[in-house]
Amino acid sequence: MAMVGVLTHHWAKADKIAEAKALLEGNGQAQSRAPGFGARQTFISLSDPTKISTLVTWDSNEIYDAWRASPERAVAMAGADELWARPPESERFQMQD
Repeated sequence: MAMVGVLTHHWAKADKIAEAKALLEGNGQAQSRAPGFGARQTFISLSDPTKISTLVTWDSNEIYDAWRASPERAVAMAGADELWARPPESERFQMQD
């Protein structure tokens, strides 16, 4: 299986940046306990402080799909839709050396 990286961009509402960061941090903590989790990094855009991006690695697409469908993810991301100014955008990448 090829390791995958998932790059997701989130745009928080201007008055919800702190709450959005906290929610994504909680999601990252939940992810770190999931089987097949690799690593996670969070980035805040220098040109747009409402743009919060995460790069998460997983052992495979199937493992990431299982995380997306998990009850743990549902709990970690509860209420997220109220924090976003626009829908998050996510793309998967095959990891290379």
